[in-house]
This record gives sequence, structure tokens and C-alpha cells, in this order.
Amino acid sequence: MKAINAVRVGGVDVLPLVEGGKGVSVSTGLSAGSWAAAGGVGTVSLVNADSYDEDGQPVQQIYRGRTRRERHEELIDYAIRGGIAQAQIAHEQSSGKGRVHANILWEMGGAERVIAGVLEGAKGLIHGLTCGAGMPYRLSEIAARFGVHYYPIVSSARAFSALWKRAYNKTAHLLGGVVYEDPWRAGGHNGLSNTENPLSPEDPYPRVVALRKLMREFGLGDTPIIMAGGVWWLEEWQDWIDNPELGPIIFQFGTRPLLTKESPIPEAWKQRLLTLKEGDVFLNRFSPTGFYSSAVNNSFLQELRERSERQVAFSPEPVGEHVAAYGVGARKRLVFVTPTDLEHIRAWEAQGFTEAMRTPDSTLIFVTPERGREIVTDQVDCMGCLSECRFSNWSQREPEFSNGRKADPRSFCIQKTLQTIAHAHGPDQELVADNNLMFGGTSAWRFGTDPFYSNGFVPTVKQLVERIMTGR
Repeated sequence: MKAINAVRVGGVDVLPLVEGGKGVSVSTGLSAGSWAAAGGVGTVSLVNADSYDEDGQPVQQIYRGRTRRERHEELIDYAIRGGIAQAQIAHEQSSGKGRVHANILWEMGGAERVIAGVLEGAKGLIHGLTCGAGMPYRLSEIAARFGVHYYPIVSSARAFSALWKRAYNKTAHLLGGVVYEDPWRAGGHNGLSNTENPLSPEDPYPRVVALRKLMREFGLGDTPIIMAGGVWWLEEWQDWIDNPELGPIIFQFGTRPLLTKESPIPEAWKQRLLTLKEGDVFLNRFSPTGFYSSAVNNSFLQELRERSERQVAFSPEPVGEHVAAYGVGARKRLVFVTPTDLEHIRAWEAQGFTEAMRTPDSTLIFVTPERGREIVTDQVDCMGCLSECRFSNWSQREPEFSNGRKADPRSFCIQKTLQTIAHAHGPDQELVADNNLMFGGTSAWRFGTDPFYSNGFVPTVKQLVERIMTGR
């Protein structure tokens, strides 16, 4: 195994190990600060992080606004207060070692306001900004305003080229590194393009070589590339270390820190990680963001898949093969489907899926009445957690605050499910974990085969970092 040497990040020598950001109360100040204390780069998530009351208990994020716009303002306030709280904890936990970065999704609702609010309220505590899930052109401008380094997340050289030419070339001195997030292997939302096949993963090496070649053309030959997605044992990546073709490489671990003592996720989630098998984590396209995302195949995803499978196209009037009349809703307003699809509908209704819900694509899906009421309630309760949401049709663009399409019942409220699973610490947490979105990288199945976790061993962050540094 090659020696794993320190690299310079944000003006400081650190271990070439980054904790990947995980939103909604998962990448906390405790985990990030512990990672930094171990000598690497810890990451606090600014995506709806927890804040605390006078007794040190997490503040439940309850929305009292009557309109989406009012609740959106509440969400931004929660996010800023939570981000500041987690940055303070990380700073104290790190004891001045390593680096503490903050991660945000560019497509999060109010992202720019949240970043600015946290950096203003936690001055000097955050050393870098990591940002992906979109094209964060203004990231460099915000970083320059507060004098911190920035680390855009991209999945191709082409994406970085667009960011550089439009904005980043003006603040090159603050570009601390470029995160290459493998769109097939990383957990959470991934940046697959329309031309890339989600079922055919590409080798990351030539893609990162292409990124480095482009960066050298821009004078960024010494700027680190952070490899994110699919990294487990560093001995499997030693051809990347001290490789002149690749230049400085740092490795990011997003999934592995989930299974540590400092990780805040519920015990049921941790135990589920230990029992995963290869193929249990996969890419899906149910997210209201429109991005593919990588998550554990549990009852939550199975229900979404079945929801879309119980789907038929309809026409508002008889045309072509759509000649069979069907009444939708309480008023039984007629639409027209094919005779074959009407047979499918009758079979679904016999199974209890009697609620027909319209999608923006002139189709109907069929769910139980209970599920239908839940979907409508979640859509009505929207608080604008995304810049644009397919599920609720929210958009933060003024003055309409709508994406211009009908709400899509084939998706889900991502804020609700992530808050629910992150805080499921009660006696029914196993059931809660199975029925909510459980993000994870596609290598998460390796928890169950890695001898480091034998007999259900859960390490501290320090122990995990030490283990990673052995290469095994």
C-alpha cells in the first residue's frame, strides 16, 4: 500500500480524507468536528440542520405559516439557525484541527440566503463551502464575500467547464478543490445527464482524467480533485495516489460515516446498513427534484415504484384507442382510456386502489384512499424546501411561486420523509426507517462484508479515520 500523505486544503495540511455532506440533520457538528479532529475535513450540512432549545434538545421544525411563502420563510430561518448551531459544535469538537466545511444543495429552497445567513452568524468557524445539486454559478461570489474557499461538486469535466467560464475564473484564488461526485456510485442526489445510462456505470478514472486535463488548461493543475462515490478501502484506489496523470487527489467518504458512534441517525438505520446486500441500494428517479438519487430499496421506494406501475394514459375526450369512459374523483368527471387499461383499473380497484390521481403527463395513477389523502395533505403543507418541486409544483421564482405544472403525485415530500427518518429514535424506529427515504451510496452493502464491522462493531469517527488510513 502506498503512503497516504497529507495534502493542502484551504491553506492547511490535512489528511486527504473528506467527510461527505449529508443533509437534514445527518452531517452534524459532532460528526464533522470529530472528522476534523482526526485530521481530515469534516462537513456540516446546512440543509435543514437541527438547532437546539435552552435544554439542548433539538427544536422540532413546525410550520405555522398559512401560505407556502410564509412557511418558506420559516424554513429559511430554521436552516440558518441550525447551520450556525452545527458550525459552532463542529468548531468546538475539532479543537482547531483539520478543516470544517459546510455543504449545501444549490437547488435547496433559499440556498443563497441560507449560505449567507450561516456564514454571517458563524464567522470564522467554516473554512470552505461545498455545493452541488445543480449548477452553483454564484457559489464563488458568495465565498469571496465571506473570504472562504469553495468546492463545487460536479459529475463531469463539461459541467466544471461551464462553471469556470461563467463565474469561477474570476475568483480562482479561492477555489479550494473540485469534487468529482460519481453519478452512479455516490449516495443521495446524483448528476446523471440525459445522455448517461443509469444502468451502465462508467469507470471514474477516465472521467477524472478528463477533468484534470481541463483544469490544467485553466491553470489549476495543483488544485485537488476530491473523488466522491464508491470509495471504501484505499488500497483499491492506490493507483490514484501520487498519480501524475491525476494530480492531487483527495478521497471523500459519505456513506461510511453513517455507521459511527457520532452519527446521529437512528439505531434502526445503522442496523439496516449492517444487513444490506449487493444491489440493495440503487438509483431511482422518484425524487421531486427531478434528479436521480441513490437510496436503500425499502418499503418506501417499493410503494413509489408500485404507484407508478398502476398508471394509465387518458384523454379528456374519446380519441384513437382511448374510447372507454372512466369517472375520476368524487364528481366522476369523465376521461377516456383504452379498453385494456380500463380492465387494469378495475383490477386495481378490486385490490383497494380506488383513488385515481392525475399527473402532469395526462396519466392517472391509482392509490388507496388513505394514501391519496396523505399525498394531497403533503402537497398542501408544502414549505418550499426546494427551489422547484415536482411533487407540490412549488417554485421560489416570483411572482407565481409555481413551476407552471400540476403537482405530481408520483413523487413525495422530501422534507417530510428525511426529517422523519433522521429523528426516528422511538420504539417504532425500525418501521419508520423502512417506510421513509433512506439515502446511501451503492457501496453501502459492504458494511456487511467488511471485517472491520464484525459482530456489529460501530466505530468512533477517530477509529474509522485510523482504519481508512491503513488502506484496508
